[in-house]
Amino acid sequence: MIKDFVVLAYKNLRRRGLRSYLTLLGIFIGIAVVVVLVSLGDGLRMAVNAQFNVGSTQVLTVQAGGLTGYGPPGSGVVTPLTKEDADAIEKINNVEMVIPRNLATLKAEFNNKLSVSYAATLPKGKNRDLIFETLDLEVQYGQKLKDTDTNKVVLGNDFLDKDKNGFGKAMKVGDKIVLNEKEFRVTGILAKKGSFIMDKIILMDEDELRALIGESDKVDIIAVRVNSKDAMDQVKTDIEKLLRQRRNVKEGEEDFSVSTPQAMLATVNQVLLGVQIFIVIIALISIVVGAIGIVNTMTTSVLERKKEIGIMKAIGAKNSDIFLQFFVEAGMLGLIGGILGIIAGTILGYIGGLGINSFIGSTMRPNIDFTFLVLVLAGSFSVGAIAGISPAMKAAKQRPVEALRG
Repeated sequence: MIKDFVVLAYKNLRRRGLRSYLTLLGIFIGIAVVVVLVSLGDGLRMAVNAQFNVGSTQVLTVQAGGLTGYGPPGSGVVTPLTKEDADAIEKINNVEMVIPRNLATLKAEFNNKLSVSYAATLPKGKNRDLIFETLDLEVQYGQKLKDTDTNKVVLGNDFLDKDKNGFGKAMKVGDKIVLNEKEFRVTGILAKKGSFIMDKIILMDEDELRALIGESDKVDIIAVRVNSKDAMDQVKTDIEKLLRQRRNVKEGEEDFSVSTPQAMLATVNQVLLGVQIFIVIIALISIVVGAIGIVNTMTTSVLERKKEIGIMKAIGAKNSDIFLQFFVEAGMLGLIGGILGIIAGTILGYIGGLGINSFIGSTMRPNIDFTFLVLVLAGSFSVGAIAGISPAMKAAKQRPVEALRG
């Protein structure tokens, strides 16, 4: 019986032609916008998450605050961290290892072209392997820096691409690159990370980088390896207490931060979710407009089909039959508009996701959430059906004699 209602509803919608198409347009735009925005939001979240790809979950990051300009994290601050701060942190209970690191912006020259690149220090000994483990880094070509190496560097994966490295020529192991007027040989190139930071980084010995930038005691970031996940919160508290004393600042007025990559990621995700919810709420206005269009279309249809309703009742149709007929028509408007909107929104969202990943250098592929699409489709049908309840009830209440007169 429902099948008969569906077939009849489809014929009636086709018969109304342009009016049906215009009504579908409202639902189509609303659903398409929602799907696109949610898809782009998910794509942006995945791409940003890729930038926080960290292998170890037992590492705290300490850096000074109070930025005075642009540059890598922890640089350009009023009161920087020092090696003495790192030595003091290493004495805290449950701290397994402390690695002070420097980040710097260097002038790079290759293939007779100049570019600006970020460089980061690699400590010596076992700490060097810990950095690779913590950041989940692998050397794709060549080899890691050895403690005995001098004037050698390891490059991020983007240096393999002439269009991304700024030099107009792909680099390879064995090439020479000039950094701040000093020549270095490339000993290794990292595997692709999908991170616009790590894929463009230059890793070099800490003493050599400090010599290039003229720093000996200043530290940009201190990586702290904790011996147990259970001790993370306590160690974080102890570090904050220690640095407040060393830097002579009160609680709540800290000019430094102690955090985990996971905590930073959670904060970023929370902000992205809030933005996503806000723009989806705005997009829902289009769906509300579409629902109003369905109410208008179905109300007009009831008035135009008074005689049809009268004939149906005269030959035995019940009020429930009349109600279902108009209810199904309204629901079908929402369903068809939803299907078209989902198709268009998914395609645009997928293309937009690829664009976001390409822009920030991420290798993440856009994800199509079929559960979400099914829910959206059910929602579009529900919007149409609910919008059609009032006109359907009016149609069902029509008296046969009055309807035949109309």
